[in-house]
Amino acid sequence: MATFTARTITSTRREWVVPAAEPWGAPAAEVGKAWAVAELAYREQHNLPAEQPLRDDALLFKVTDEAIVISFTTEETAR
Repeated sequence: MATFTARTITSTRREWVVPAAEPWGAPAAEVGKAWAVAELAYREQHNLPAEQPLRDDALLFKVTDEAIVISFTTEETAR
């Protein structure tokens, strides 16, 4: 008889997209606003106080042809 368990994990990726079309890119103020909102959402998701530093890889920034995407992913085990 095999001995194992199985589980289902649901990943949720939250993204904040700042338009950054070539050749001009995105204004720093707009990136800063999106960053601040993403950081707040991350803190709320993980119940972190404002004074606690985030891990270096808490938020990810991806540059695409048309935007700068700020994101984080959470995982939840289904019950």
